[in-house]
Amino acid sequence: MISQKPGNLFIEVSEDAEIVTLSKENQEYLYAKIPKLERFFRILIANSLVANQECLMDNLSLSAEKCFEKFRTKYPTLLQKATQKQIASYIGVTPEFFSKMKSKLLRKS
Repeated sequence: MISQKPGNLFIEVSEDAEIVTLSKENQEYLYAKIPKLERFFRILIANSLVANQECLMDNLSLSAEKCFEKFRTKYPTLLQKATQKQIASYIGVTPEFFSKMKSKLLRKS
């Protein structure tokens, strides 16, 4: 939305969800009518940027095992809801590698 170009990412949900879209024009209209919404969205975007950068840095600097441990700590409820393929994608490994790594980690525990 910010660059006004088509996106190359998509959202995949694993539970029932309601998706709401907002055009750039409507967003600007809401900002003008309700100034607190602009602050809300600015904070939301800033938090998203921080989380994205943290995830990127983790994937570049941590081992797959450490990334998975951090994922388990940060999102404990997602372990039961997300597929192995989704978790593997999040930590930047193939589903096959993730399966072997997870088995190894469970044997250690």
